[in-house]
Amino acid sequence: MLTLCLFFAVCFVAYSNGANDNFKGVASLFGSRTCSYRTAIGWATVTTCAGSLAAMFLAQELLKRFSGKGLVPDALTASPGFVLAVALGAGVTVLLATRLGFPISTTHGLTGALVGAGFVAVGGRVNLAALGKGFVLPLLLSPLLAVALGAIVYLAARLVRRRLGINKEMCVCAGVEEGAGPAPQLDGTAVTQRLAQFTVTVDNPSACVERYTGTVLGVNAGRLLDVLHFCSAGAVSFARGLNDTPKIASLLLVGGAFGVRWGMAVVAMGIAVGGLLGAGRVAETMSHKLTDMNPGQGLAANLATAALVTTASVHGLPVSTTHVSVGSLLGMGMVTGQTKWKPVLGVVTSWVVTLPCAALAAAAAYALVRVF
Repeated sequence: MLTLCLFFAVCFVAYSNGANDNFKGVASLFGSRTCSYRTAIGWATVTTCAGSLAAMFLAQELLKRFSGKGLVPDALTASPGFVLAVALGAGVTVLLATRLGFPISTTHGLTGALVGAGFVAVGGRVNLAALGKGFVLPLLLSPLLAVALGAIVYLAARLVRRRLGINKEMCVCAGVEEGAGPAPQLDGTAVTQRLAQFTVTVDNPSACVERYTGTVLGVNAGRLLDVLHFCSAGAVSFARGLNDTPKIASLLLVGGAFGVRWGMAVVAMGIAVGGLLGAGRVAETMSHKLTDMNPGQGLAANLATAALVTTASVHGLPVSTTHVSVGSLLGMGMVTGQTKWKPVLGVVTSWVVTLPCAALAAAAAYALVRVF
């Protein structure tokens, strides 16, 4: 019975993760008006699933880290009740943030849940030194590195664009505006008729679409950029699946009830469903509330995010895809002067409270599990 509860709890964590995280890789596509929301979330789902499957072969180290070994006693990590409490604590925290529209870190949620349930179970035997070195330090450094790399990649891309003679152009909306008005008749009566007039609208920069003129090796620069932008968004989503899937799947390996491949397959399905059904509010925050961007700027942020997350996954470092993706967008936005600081501060605040919230939720869950 406890194993079945654990299975559903891990599916709950995977669903929450997908709802909160899946859109982060493709936020620049939607935010720069390169494609629609439906296209963006579909692309995110496909590429995240690919990363989840690749994690079976490339991310074994993260499975060990997020089993909790070294952070709490090994005997505790083999207890289905303890792992159930960790899953519930992390899942509730991430889903609550998703409903509020805050992009937070599932990594932070799992780490906080491990600590909270661990304190209830063994008190002072939680290894705080391992927590700082193996978890907190990478989580703190990753957004700072992402800000720096996002700025550097954007500046380098802008330099290359100018050297290639590719220029930006702003759209102007023109069309026919229809209306209705009275038309006098010879007998003095009036009837309503359709009226039309030609309109030209120049809107503020955030509402207009920037495109690129020129060619690269005989290929239209705008079309080439869109292809590269889609590829970079796919790379970020792939890296996210590669990094997050083993963290969640490690919860299913307790007691050998599930094999590694079956566990990752279940988690991959949960992440995909969560992204398709619940990503809307976080999508709005990531795409429009943090910074304005055009396709080229979104491409630069994606390249920085994909490079950092993929490197961390291969080396077993538990960085947060959320922190890296937001940091890359922030670095690009700081260079262009388009960062919206008030929403950014709200997101950073949500990061600060994630770990204690998850710890409290997991502690309460473990207390209840021990009773029942």
